[in-house]
Parts: sequence; structure tokens; C-alpha cells
Amino acid sequence: MEKRRMDAALLVLILGHLAIALEVPLDLLEILPQPPTITHQSPKDYIIDPRENITIHCEAKGKPHPSFSWTKDGTHFRIEEDPRVTMKPHSGTLVVDISMMRAENYEGVFQCTARNNHGTAVSNNIVIRQSRSPLWSKEKNRPIVVQEGVSLVLPCRPPAGLPPPIVFWMDNNFQKLPQSRRVSQSLNGDLYFSNVRREDSRNDYICYARFTHTQTIQQKQPITVRVLNQAPMDERKPTFLIPPGSSSSMRVLRGHVLEMECIAEGLPTPEVSWSKVSGELPSRRTSFLHFNKTLRITKVSESDDGVYRCTARNQFGSVDHTISVSVKAAPYWISGPPKNLVLAPGENGVLTCRASGIPKPLITWTMNGIPIENSPTDESRKVEDDVIIFTDVQTGSSAVYQCNVSNEYGYLLSNAFVNVLSEPPRVMTPSNKIYQVIKNHPALLDCASFGSPLPKITWFRDLSASTLNGDNYIFHDNGTIEIPVAQAQNSGKYMCVATNALGISKNHVHLEVKEPTRIQKQREKTKTVQKGRSVVFECKVNHDETLFPTMTWLKDNGELPDEERFVVGSDSLTIVDVTESDAGMYTCIMNTTLDHDSATTELNVVEAIPEKPDPPTDLELTDQTKRSVQLTWTPGDEHNSPIQKFLIQYEDSLHHRGHWHNLTEVPGTMTTAHLKLSPYVHYTFRVFALNAVGYSNASSPSKMYKTDPAAPDENPAGVHGIGTEHDNLVISWKPLSNLQSNGPGLHYKVSWRQKKLGAEWATQNVSSNSKFTVSGTPTFSPYEIKVQAVNNYGAGPEPAVVLGFSGEDLPIGTPDNVKAVVINSTLAKILWDAVPHNSIRGHLKGYKVYYWRKHGMHKHNPDHMEKDILSFSGNHTHGMLPGLHPFSAYLFHVRVYNGKGEGPPSPTQHFKTPEGAPGPPTSLEVAKTDLDSLTLNWSPPLEHNGHITGYTLKYQPVNNSNELGPEEELALAANETSVTLPILKYSKRYKFLLSAKTSSGAGPAVSQEAAVSDEGNTQTSHPFAWSPPLRPLHKARPMSPFTNVTYSLEEDGALISWDYWGPEKNIYVEYTVDSKGVEDWQKEPANGSQNVKLKGLKVGLSYKVRVVAEGHHDQQLHYKELFVTVPAVASRQVDIATQGWFIGLMCAIALLILILLIICFIQRNKGGKYPVKEKEDAHTDPEFQPMKDDDCTFVEYSDNEDHKPLKGSRTPSNGTVKRDDSDDSLVDYGEGGDGQFNEDGSFIGQYSGKSSCRDNAEGPESSEAPSPINAMNSLNSFV
Repeated sequence: MEKRRMDAALLVLILGHLAIALEVPLDLLEILPQPPTITHQSPKDYIIDPRENITIHCEAKGKPHPSFSWTKDGTHFRIEEDPRVTMKPHSGTLVVDISMMRAENYEGVFQCTARNNHGTAVSNNIVIRQSRSPLWSKEKNRPIVVQEGVSLVLPCRPPAGLPPPIVFWMDNNFQKLPQSRRVSQSLNGDLYFSNVRREDSRNDYICYARFTHTQTIQQKQPITVRVLNQAPMDERKPTFLIPPGSSSSMRVLRGHVLEMECIAEGLPTPEVSWSKVSGELPSRRTSFLHFNKTLRITKVSESDDGVYRCTARNQFGSVDHTISVSVKAAPYWISGPPKNLVLAPGENGVLTCRASGIPKPLITWTMNGIPIENSPTDESRKVEDDVIIFTDVQTGSSAVYQCNVSNEYGYLLSNAFVNVLSEPPRVMTPSNKIYQVIKNHPALLDCASFGSPLPKITWFRDLSASTLNGDNYIFHDNGTIEIPVAQAQNSGKYMCVATNALGISKNHVHLEVKEPTRIQKQREKTKTVQKGRSVVFECKVNHDETLFPTMTWLKDNGELPDEERFVVGSDSLTIVDVTESDAGMYTCIMNTTLDHDSATTELNVVEAIPEKPDPPTDLELTDQTKRSVQLTWTPGDEHNSPIQKFLIQYEDSLHHRGHWHNLTEVPGTMTTAHLKLSPYVHYTFRVFALNAVGYSNASSPSKMYKTDPAAPDENPAGVHGIGTEHDNLVISWKPLSNLQSNGPGLHYKVSWRQKKLGAEWATQNVSSNSKFTVSGTPTFSPYEIKVQAVNNYGAGPEPAVVLGFSGEDLPIGTPDNVKAVVINSTLAKILWDAVPHNSIRGHLKGYKVYYWRKHGMHKHNPDHMEKDILSFSGNHTHGMLPGLHPFSAYLFHVRVYNGKGEGPPSPTQHFKTPEGAPGPPTSLEVAKTDLDSLTLNWSPPLEHNGHITGYTLKYQPVNNSNELGPEEELALAANETSVTLPILKYSKRYKFLLSAKTSSGAGPAVSQEAAVSDEGNTQTSHPFAWSPPLRPLHKARPMSPFTNVTYSLEEDGALISWDYWGPEKNIYVEYTVDSKGVEDWQKEPANGSQNVKLKGLKVGLSYKVRVVAEGHHDQQLHYKELFVTVPAVASRQVDIATQGWFIGLMCAIALLILILLIICFIQRNKGGKYPVKEKEDAHTDPEFQPMKDDDCTFVEYSDNEDHKPLKGSRTPSNGTVKRDDSDDSLVDYGEGGDGQFNEDGSFIGQYSGKSSCRDNAEGPESSEAPSPINAMNSLNSFV
């Protein structure tokens, strides 16, 4: 351990004094010595084309230029012995001539080595494999004959190639087969039909495989499919074709593409949707392919690990499949591969190989291609896992180091050299370089340099001997000096000096600060000019005298039109004879070599200022007929904006005098309109004109034109027939408007007849009403209904016949063949036959199952006759009864119901539920029997749910930080209600969990904690909530679709959870304070989940909580009720020593004791010595030295007895004081009796009822008591 600390300290010290890694400039690469560096190599997985020569790349640089060699499959590859293999000059690239040789002879693992005098670099392992495109195996496909509606899979199974082929389906005409939600191709190439149709019959289903490397295509033998339609398959809910089962798993690598697919069959064709169970889908990297059947996630990261769900759904149901995705990772660099080091002799440096992966990769180092542990020992080098530390390197230590990072999914190999150089400084920036910058802009003056050790850069101004520094300059690590805001006074000559231990180098540069280029501000941002006139844009500029700006004009960010009308001057642009097309944005740009400026002006071209038009005049009515008239008018002045359209309005002075209505619109080029009119209306017309500015005022009204009355043109809409009583039929409709009446005397001819053979129509005229009631009808009988409009001038057209029904009555039929199938201890399935339609006597709404628990099959379970009801809407013939009580007998019957109500019950049936897990024990108490044992007493569960077969007791210690120790488990007999346990000596507080079990399994546990003091007292905490959370035990669980209704108290509220098996979708939780007054219920919606958190509950109150299932019309069909009590204090025992108020109280007590000690000590010094010979002779204990009880003064003592301990100090016989013996209780400091606290927290009884004076005097004489720190420690030890 000490060695590791020393190594860590050394690493921190070295990292704090690292030399900055040098970058060798390109100009010096050909001069300075340098180890080899691999610059280009073939990919790790190299698939070759067998028809072409093989080229394996390996390029490297170094000084001197490196030599190359190769290994194949781990052994030296003798290039000179194979005439077909050549190596390119000055390169390591191999070229293999395979014109006379099979390419597979050169398959294998190749590795290139580049070496010179300063080190050896190696390439990756290059795996050479020949691409393959094998032929399809010959097979004869028999025709596939299927019934319409079934699912179908056409297999492709292409030959395995390298790389794998791209698969697609086509027909004989090389046309791609159409794909859809119903027909699609899977990732493995098979063609899936969710259900087949007759049009799927064909004899040219052909699968093709395209091998991209060899550019060849292979064809499978055609498949013939024949679809029969003699007995089509029934519609059905979806099931998954792939993947099989309800769950699956897959693995994907980080950075790769994750593709999951779910293809389902069903009729109608299912729709597939995706979600992530353990989070949200990454929207930017997620796409859905193949009609939502494939989920594709690109650039996979660790966050994509989790469970995904695909759901296939149609109108008959849905099915889910979960896919557990595990993300692994081949090694990847965290901060890039190791970087080359150029160091001077005596400098320090570090090579870092920081990489990660899943699982964590292994990191190994080699030097010049040889494992570093087999390399020559170098005292300046130290390997620490993923770093190599170099200290005080010397000339000749140059080498190339290889870092290999690998796990089961791949590897990374990186070369990094350490080059030890001794070079004097060189300034690389050109001498006397001139820098030009605009005033108030930053100026950067370069001083690029090289040297080893790294040179120090110093800047000087002109001939000044002092270096540049201060806030006006910023010095960069690369030697560049920056002036953040350049001013004219910064212009001048600068010198940079590069210095290291081997020499010095200087360079001069010049800075020129220029005035900025600025276009004088334009007064107008917008110019408006009339068409045909001229316009001038000015562009005057201020600029530095040494800079020469050029002016450019743009129109709408493009070039100016190439027309003579556009005249560009030295500082202006003139446009003559302006047209409408000249409108737009004109920009002037002034450019110099250092900066630019621009200004933009918008040009608007107008004829004149337009206004809204004058109203039309001279309205005239011509071509008058009974149902039409022609209106003509004269337009008013357009006012420089053409009229776009005319709006014609009318007034009906017969029915709606004073109200104008829009009739029609006509284009602005027309001055006549042919108007269609309605009978029995007194028309007056007016006209509006509209241009770009707006509408004109209304024209003067035309003359009135009255149309003659006529019979109605239409009949009322919205005809319905619905019974409100069992013997009536109410016929209703939407009445016609005055405009639709076409004449006076409007009424309605209502006709009806029973829909049966030979029934005749009955008729009734109805006026001033929109409904009519037919009485004396048979119950729920279909009627044909029609309503015709009639006025004084005749009847409307023959009306359409509408079907209605007379009123419903209660059903008279009962469901037959009612039976129950018990699924488990809390769930049963009820089945029945549908009631005949004629016995329902109304619209079938559904069936209701009444069920109740007759009695439990255990002697401890009382009878429960409370009935529960479950409704199943629609024509159901079965239903599930959830939430049943285990080990119980149930009775039930079924009723059909319609819009009127319920029918008679079916004969009562019965069933029994098997045993289930029991409830928690009713109580758990802890009692102390002696110093080394505890006795637990409990009561059996209130809910046995079967025959209790035993109990399981688990217990574990709890320390002051509420951390749990090792758990012990004890099996107990069913007839036991108590047990005695030994207490483990290393803990004083324990947590107990007790659960009962039946043959079905163990139930929830009840929890209890107990704290034990040294004297054997037992302190019991409040019982904890059950696990799972406590169910209300004051009331037998009702039989309803809600099961497992539980609650648990959390820091921010109460979490209510449940399971629900009913058909209703609207579930919510309502709650109120449990009181005898008015109940104010508050509602929290579930929003599709099965838990709701109730926040804002007040401590110390009890709440009545209901979980409610709401049906149609806000009717509460089912609910489950429980009581939630929010405790006034936390249920877990709080460590009092950590509470702030208690610490403050103890400090106050300690301060009081300290003051009393000081007072007594002063009194003792004042009192001197007193004659106490009689009391000393009367005492048998020579070490006992009492005080006077009346004045708290010490009696006379000799000098050699002043420091003897008191009897109550528990000083050991060896004369030492043991602190640990006094750490448990303040009782140990007295002569007997128990220490205890008053109600206000003060400590009393410390000295067994002695007087307060004695208490104050005797305490300080105990072991170490004169120190106030010891007094505090004593108090803290009690806590």
C-alpha cells in the first residue's frame, strides 16, 4: 500500500513538470532524425477481388527512411522467395500477381513492420480474405397453395457470400414486387404476407442476391403461389411471425446500427408500433423502415441499452413482443490515440493510451514491436497501466511504442514514438513579415519556433530593451503575441527572441494599424418612386489612405440587370425610366484587402397612391323570371388600383327586413350577374367593389323584385324515430327556414308504418312543431318513417324513408349454459350463451355478471354476502372476474341489459377458488426476556387465503446509520405464535420481517425493529409498512375488477397502486379527509397508468381513498376503497445523536457542568484545609475523600492524596483510566441508580439521589473530570 502511494505521488510530480510535446515543423522533417511512423495501411478486414492483383498498403516516414518487412500468420513472410510478390520502391506496399495463381493461397493475417535506427513501427493485423459469390443450390420449388386470408412466408435463403449479398424480390419482367404493410421483406430476405389475397396468385416470385464486391447477381428458382377463395379465413387478432415468442434478446456494438424487426400476421392487416420500455427512443437517430416493421437506430451508444417493445394491433386485439438489447463496445479511444513525444535530454514526458470498451479492454505495451516486459531495462521509463512515464530521458532513448487495446469485440493498435533530440532554437516565421490589421480589431504577431528543449519566447518593441508584458498583450503557447484591440500607436517594429539551453534565435516583424472602411449612413432605408421616373442611390465611403476600396452593387443579393438604364458612378447608382421590375433591395458593398462595409436600401415602384374604389351605380334588373333575374351596374372609379371583384348582397323585406345577406361574387372585369332566386321572397340588391385597398361603400339599392310562391323544393333533414316509452314512437326532424318554405302555410306531412309485410302507411299533418309522437306501438318494433314539407301551393318532393324503432322494454330472456372456469386463486372466467334477439326487447347494451363470496373455506374467514357487478358492453359471451378472494366459495348469475334496463337473472351458479398466498401477520411484538435474547410474539394473518403451512422469520442488525447487516432466516411451524432469539453482540438494534405461507407460497411480511440497551431494556420502534405495501385490514377486500390495491408512504406523498381487469378505460383516484362531516372529494386521473401519487397530504390525518372505474355518462361502475394514514412522525427510529436540537442541548448541559466545576474548584482553593480528622478515621476506604454536604467545600486533604481518584471513577487496579469502560451510560459515573432524562431533556439522578452540592463536587474528582473536553466526551458517549 505504501509503495502504491509513492508511485501515485511520483506520477503527480512528473505530470506537474512535463515538457510540452514538440511538433517538428515540416521544413525540418528531412533534416532531423525521427523514428518511423506508419502513414498509410490497408484496412484490418481486407476483402479482395479474386480477378485483380492484390495490393496490401504499408507506407511510413522517418529519418532515415525506414526499411520494411512483413509477417504472414505470425511468421516471417519471405518476399524474395515468391516471384509473384513485389514490394514497391521506398515503400512497404506489397503487390501480388495472381494471374497464374489462386487468390486464396494468399489469404491470411499480414502485418507490416517499418524500422530505422531510431525504432520500429508496426501496422494493424490485416486479414486478407477473398470475396465469394457462390451459386444458388439447385432446387425445384413446388407450387404453394393456400386459402385466402392465411399468413405466408416465402423463403429466400441466399448462398453465403463474402461480403453477404443484398437481397431483393422481382418478377420475370425484372420489376420489383410491390411491398406494403401487408407484404414486406424481412431483414434476412424472406418475403412475409400478413394475410394473402387472391391477387397474390402468381408464378414469378423470384429472389435475387446481389454480391457487391464482384458485381454479380444470383437468381433463385421462381416460386408459384396460388390463393384459393373457397373458404376464406376468419378475421383474427395479430400474432407475430418473427420474432417468435413474447420476448427475445440481441446484442449490438457501440457505434454500429441496431435493427430490430417485428412482422405480424392477422386479418385485417395489423399495424406495428415501437416504444422503449426503459426510456425514450433517440429521435434524431431513430428511423422506422419496412412500413414500421423495422426499428433502426444509428450510431448506437450505451444509452440505447434496454428493453424495447413492438406492438401489433388491429381491430380485434393486439400482441406485444419485448426485445432486450445489450450494448457492447469494441475498444475506442477516449481522448485519441497516444501522441508522439519529442523530448530533450533530461526532460520528462508521458505516453497516454486512454481507451474504453464493454467489457473493459486489456491494455498491453510493446516497444519496437517487442513486449515491453521483454525489452531492455530503462530506468527512465515506468509503465503504469495505460501510461508510460519518462523521467530524465537521455540521448539514445528514442523508440517506437505500440499500445494494444483489446477485448472480445476487437482491438486498437497505435504507434507513438519518443524522439530524444538536442536542437538549438530556430524561428520559423519569415523575417520582417508585415502584419496589417484594422483599428479596434485584434492583432496577432507570429513567432513560430522549434528547438529541443522547447525554446522560451520573449517579445520586444522596436529598440526597447524591456520585454512586452501587461494586460495590453496576450501571450499564446505557440509563441504568438496578441494585441486584443489594436490602436494606431501599436504600429511599429517588433522582435521575438527564442531561447533554450543550446542557443538563441531572433526575428523581426512589422505591424501596421489601418483606419476602418465605413460607408456614410444613408438617410433613407426605403425609397419610393413612381414608374417612369429616375432614382439615385448614393454610396459615399470613408477609408484608410493606404487602402483602395472597390465598390460593388447588388440587387436582391444578385448582380445588377445588364441594362443601359443602370448607371454606376464612382459613389452612386442611378436607375432611369424605372419600371415595376426594378423594385427590390439594392446593396452597396465597399471592399478593401482588410475589411469591407455595406449598406442596403429598398426600392418601391408605384403608379400613384391608390385608394378604395367608388361604389357601383345604375343598378338595373333585366331578364326577370320566377326563379332568376339579371343584375347590371356601372363600376365606379378604381382610384389607381384595379377592381378585383364585385360582391352582391340582398335584403328579404318580407321575412328579414333590414338584414343584408351575401348572395354571390363576380370577377372585377364583369358588370352583370345572373342571379338564381327562391320563391316567396321580396328581393332588394346592392353591390360592393373591391380593389387592393379594400371594399367600396355600398351602392344604392336596386328596385324591389318579388318572386311568386311555390311548393317546397326540399323536405326537412335530420329525420329520426326513437321511442321514449315501451309503447310509443317519437318522430323528430329539423324544420325548414323561411327562405326554404317557398310560400305561406308551411306544415309537415308525417307518415309511418310498421316494417312488416302488408303494413300500411299512417299519416298526420303537423305544423308549428318539429316532432310527433305515435302511441300504442308494440315494444321495440322497426318502423319506416318519412316527413314531407307542404305549403299552400303544394307538397315538396317525395321524401326518403328512414328506419326508426319504437320504445324498449326490459329484457325477458336469460343467458343459458352459464358456467365458470377458475384460472387462478384470484381470477375466474365466466361463460354464457347469448340471449336471443327477440328476448332482449331493445338495443343490446351488454351483459352484467353479479357475483358474491358465499364464504371462505377456512374457519377464520367469515361469510361475505356483498355483491359485486361487472358489466361487459356489446355482444360478449364471456368475461373475466378479477380480484377474487383465494380459497373461497362464490355464487354468481348473469343478466342481459338493454337501453331500458336489466333482464331476469340466470340460475345461480357457484365455483371455488384455490389457495393463494396469505396476508401479513396481524401483529408482531418484541419483548425482552434477558440480556442475550429477544422474544417475538405475533398473531396469524387476518387473510389466511388457505391453510397456513408455516412462517418465515428474517432478521438482521441495524447500525446508527440505518445500514443493514447480514440477514438470518428461520423457518417456523404453523402453530407457533412466538419465538426466542439470541442477540448478536455486535449490534443493539435489529430489524425483523415475518411472513406466513400456504401451499401457494409466502405472503407479504410485517416488519418491526427493536433497540436493546446494555441493561437489557428493549425499545421497540413503530412497525414498518408491509413489503409489498400495507393493505387496509379493517375491511374484507370487495370482489371487483380492482386487485392488489395498495399504498406506500413516500417523502413527497402516498403512492396508490392497483391492477385492473375491467373493460372501462377511464380510471381515476379520488380522496378526502376521513371525517364525519361533509366529504370534499378531490380527483387525480390515472392517465392510462396503474398508479397515482397523492401529494400535499397533511401529517397526522387519515384519508379515505377510492380507485374508481368510470363508465359512460360519468357513471361510477366500480371502485375500491382504502384508508391511508399519514403518521405524525417517521416510522423508522431516528438516531437521536444526529439531531441538531439534541446536540445543542448536550452542549448546554456540558457548559453548565463546566461552570459548576470551575465554581467548586475556586471554592476549594479559597477554603484551604479544614479539620476533618474524625471523618477520615470513620472511613474504611483510604481512597474515599468526601465533601461537606452543606457548603459544597472540600474537607482537609494531604498533598499526596489530592490526585487520588474517587471511588466512582472506576479506575482500574493498574492505575490507568479506561475510556471505553465509560462510554455506554452516565450511570457509570455515579455510585448507583439509573441515569435518566426529565421531560425537558435534562439529566437527573446522576448520583443516586445525593444532594446537588455533592453532585457538583464529586463529578470533577472522577477520572479526567477536571477537563471540560472529558466532560463533553462523557455526555457524547451516552448518546
